[in-house]
Formats: sequence, C-alpha cells, structure tokens
Amino acid sequence: MTTPPLSDRLTTHQPLVLGLFRMVLGLLFASEGAATVFGVLGRKAGPVGDWPFWYAGVIELACGVLVLLGVATRSAAFLSSGVMAFAYFTEHQPDGLFPLQNGGLSPALFCWGFLLLVFSGPGALSLAALMGREGEPRPAGREATEPSR
Repeated sequence: MTTPPLSDRLTTHQPLVLGLFRMVLGLLFASEGAATVFGVLGRKAGPVGDWPFWYAGVIELACGVLVLLGVATRSAAFLSSGVMAFAYFTEHQPDGLFPLQNGGLSPALFCWGFLLLVFSGPGALSLAALMGREGEPRPAGREATEPSR
C-alpha cells in the first residue's frame, strides 16, 4: 500500500483550514472594531462620528462578525479589504514605503487576508455551508440537486 503524496493529504484538509483561517481573521478584525467603537481591550473609544476612525471601527466590528460566522463572507471580506487598503495608504504610507517602517503591518495583512477570502470563499465551518444558498436548510439524506419524486 502506498501513501498518498503530502500535497494530496494537505489538499483534503484545505476547506477546514480555510474555515479556521476565516474565523481567526474575523475574530481579530471584530476585536479591532470593538476596541475602536466601545473602548475595550485596552484601547480608548473613538469619538462617535469621528471620520474616518469611528466609521472604520463600525465596519471592522460588523464585517469581522460576518466573516467570523461565515455569512456574506465574500462581500464582507471585500469591504474589509478595501477599508484596510484605505487605512494603509492614507494613514501609514505617508510615513514610509514598507509596512515595517510605517506601522502599517496589521492593515496590510488584513487587506491581503480578506482579499484571499474574497476569491476563496468561506471554507468549512461557516453558517453559509450549513444553510443552502438561498438560506434554506439543505434537505437531510439527499443531495440538494436531486429532484424529488
């Protein structure tokens, strides 16, 4: 008996690892938003309505929760990636070319991580995977594409 190549074994776990990546990224992003909006986790809350920081915090919190749960993942990830690109280029890029120089490592990593989710989808362990595409639960015991007789 031969053992399948390592790449084949890793590929079989890809949806699960992608789902875990999505959940961790969403949790970290939501915690950034909660810290900005509510002043938790050792950070002072930003003034309500303060442009762009307070609004970015609301987007971070809302989109982070959506990504964490795996609901509207691609849309939330697209918006999140754009917000982080905006944050990087307006707040960090003027201070230096590279993220290590300008303190923009977190926005850069969030931006690219969310862009990955835009193209890869939520992976496993998402509410979208538990529900049908229209939000209807999948029928138990038969494929969703199989016509009923």
